[in-house]
Amino acid sequence: MTQRVIGVDFSSRPSRRKPIVMASGMLHGAVLQFGGLQRFDTLEAFGAWLAQPGPWVGGFDLPFGLPRELVEHLGWPTTWPASIAHYAALERPEIRDTFAAFCDARPVGGKFAHRACDLPAGSSPSMKWVNPPVAYMLHAGLPLLQAAGLSFPAHAPGQGDLGRVALEAYPGLLARELIARRSYKSDDAAKHTPDRLIARKDIVEALEQGRTRLGLRLKLTAGQRDVLADDPSGDALDAVLCLVQAGWAARTPGWGLPAAVDALEGWIVSA
Repeated sequence: MTQRVIGVDFSSRPSRRKPIVMASGMLHGAVLQFGGLQRFDTLEAFGAWLAQPGPWVGGFDLPFGLPRELVEHLGWPTTWPASIAHYAALERPEIRDTFAAFCDARPVGGKFAHRACDLPAGSSPSMKWVNPPVAYMLHAGLPLLQAAGLSFPAHAPGQGDLGRVALEAYPGLLARELIARRSYKSDDAAKHTPDRLIARKDIVEALEQGRTRLGLRLKLTAGQRDVLADDPSGDALDAVLCLVQAGWAARTPGWGLPAAVDALEGWIVSA
């Protein structure tokens, strides 16, 4: 069975210098044939692509939900569609001030609220507004996905276009499996070091050889291999890591989601 898969490294403020990067591929059994990369300089351009017909299964590197503890504390709606609609209506300064006040009232070591998937995925809390600003990624990105009419199995099973499936991915989860805590990327030119280049090459080699618990082998041309390794920002490689996570989910019953996933919070695929 052949299936189209995409992986997206998202930017909440895309530009020519820091675009949204999308990797695409075709899944043939346990082999994922990499097709190439597309870049989007604006949210509007990315939204227009999402609105095109499928079918595909996508892994997106942005949070799809907020921690239940945070939502309930703030008195926001506790159903997923209503909570996202409320959140999307806020301005960024209001988000920052609200979340900062929440953190300021909590003890050191427990400032942020977490989702159930954060610990197994090793991800930042989705309410974090700096380093990385994933709260703004949710704010900018999820409304685009919803407007495109996608299906969200972790949040609204059976709804939306079942031929275009959106799953929350996190490239750091798979990268750590392959190279542990070694750094492989940076947006700072001064940190574009040989060690990070070697780390990216090691990730690519491991994906090609299928040395992950996800049971997929990534098929690349020599030119594609160089493109992924030679991007010091790691954006292209992160998109491919999301692609592999989405490919695993496409082959796994129930998209690999826990049976009791909290629809408000969602889940990071393969965590």
